[in-house]
Amino acid sequence: MPIVAAADGSALGNPGPAGWAWYVNDGCWAAGGWPHGTNNMGELMAVIDLLEQTAAAGLSGEPLKVLCDSQYVINTVTKWIPGWKRKGWRKADGSPVMNLELVQRLDALVAGREVAFEWVKGHAGHELNEAADVRARAVATAYQRGSASIPSGPGWSRGTDASAGASPAAEPALFEPEPERPEDAVVRLEKSLLTAEVRGDPSRLAELLHPDFEEIGASGRLWDRDTTIQALASAPAQTAELSAVLGVSQVASDALLVVFETSGPRGLARRSSLWVKTSSGWKLRFHQGTPAA
Repeated sequence: MPIVAAADGSALGNPGPAGWAWYVNDGCWAAGGWPHGTNNMGELMAVIDLLEQTAAAGLSGEPLKVLCDSQYVINTVTKWIPGWKRKGWRKADGSPVMNLELVQRLDALVAGREVAFEWVKGHAGHELNEAADVRARAVATAYQRGSASIPSGPGWSRGTDASAGASPAAEPALFEPEPERPEDAVVRLEKSLLTAEVRGDPSRLAELLHPDFEEIGASGRLWDRDTTIQALASAPAQTAELSAVLGVSQVASDALLVVFETSGPRGLARRSSLWVKTSSGWKLRFHQGTPAA
């Protein structure tokens, strides 16, 4: 049976205090991070450290199954790297590959090993994914607080029969980070909607957009949910990034208004989004964007 591990990354602010973690069981996991990094950096580093630690334990010949909630990492390894290498580590549009040092490091570690990647839905109760997520977020939170104690975990134990799921004596429980504030949650989701990874995933868009979602675009056109999902999925490239949050206001007990700015090739835009809390989480109900004068 293969070794099965979950790998995850977290960034508070993205970029901001960042963490990564991989998890097999309570006695076999590792975590780390940086005072300033991105979610994608954490996702890559979690897999890198897992590969390095299993190799150091003499397990390079063992099949490894990595559970990821990041399509970015999976696509990087299984689809994009060969093309990037042919183009001198540049993307199809000629722009340089982001996180190149980590990508090259991961490419070298995967070579010659039997590694399979499986996508799992994040924040959906998957036991291993949730355990990795908690640890990655705990590291990011520790850096955010300026803590002198950064969770690192026991690492890989040579006595761990990971394929059988055996657990050596568990380390003391990892401290749980404070629950995410609603204001932070909607800003995080707003940022995710600007990424190519989410924009190109109709199922993820369907999760985030309210059934009655509407948007008034810069041209004045009114977009509904289905038309928006189709348009984004057909052209998922990230065209802007959130550059400033101007305010988050509670307009009802279950509704938050986010006012923010984005910057990109088309210049600066000021935007507002209404997020409503439902039984299945925060959903974007209305959005409007206007180019800045």
